[in-house]
Amino acid sequence: MGKSTTQRSTGFSSWSIIVLIYVNNLSKSVSDKSSPILFADDTNFIIAKRDEREFKFNSYDIFNEINKWFHSDLLMLYYNKTYFLQFLPKSDHEINMQVSFSNRKIATTQSLKFLGLTINTSLTSKYHIGELTSRLNKACYAIRSIKPLMSLDVLRSTYFAYVHAIISYGIIFWGNSSHSEEIFKIRKRKVRIIMNSSKNASCRQLFKELNILPIQSQYICSILLFVTKNKDQFLFNSQVHKINTRQTSNLYLFIIQELRSTIIYQQPLKIYPVIRINSN
Repeated sequence: MGKSTTQRSTGFSSWSIIVLIYVNNLSKSVSDKSSPILFADDTNFIIAKRDEREFKFNSYDIFNEINKWFHSDLLMLYYNKTYFLQFLPKSDHEINMQVSFSNRKIATTQSLKFLGLTINTSLTSKYHIGELTSRLNKACYAIRSIKPLMSLDVLRSTYFAYVHAIISYGIIFWGNSSHSEEIFKIRKRKVRIIMNSSKNASCRQLFKELNILPIQSQYICSILLFVTKNKDQFLFNSQVHKINTRQTSNLYLFIIQELRSTIIYQQPLKIYPVIRINSN
């Protein structure tokens, strides 16, 4: 099965607001052949077909329709910021194709940023966590630099501003990844710096003293908040059967078979019932 996304992005400015007004109905021109996603100044078109030939045909056809729409509204596609990315399971091979229009080629990429998250062809968290590691290392240096001049309260506030905020964004997508261990190590290093502890000191008590959640606990907390705010996206046992059992108010676990490939929906089904049972 082939699945791809074509992305168009620009810097946000007053000109971008004008562009947003223009492209407001762009998605309607190809909505019957793709799944358009418009958010702020990012425009994405997701194409999914099981047949390789049909996938290629639809990709070329949609791109031609997009270009025609731009020309009809006296706009031009910014080729340097337009990318073509194929999503593939590990068992499938990449479809060899080059999208172009009027002798201008669209760059094929292995990863790109979508709403602040770095996604790649296999939808793993490796690339995104790699970028997080770089940003968090810079924050670690900043905290180390100001430590001799600041109080503990200021250092803790700095941590939440420069570290916690970065880690919190999108953690429900990558928090259960094996690569998240690297983020946990960086977080422990920052806590040791703030508390002036040795590099081999245990962080269990330090986390409690600073009232900071370890990465695993923050992930679970974010998952539970996601479920609480989006209960309409899940089924509960009470909606499936009328039998009054102790698990009536828990999430309906069997739906996991239908959402096997959607990690963000798998984890709440595993975590939410356990937390509810333990809290009763």
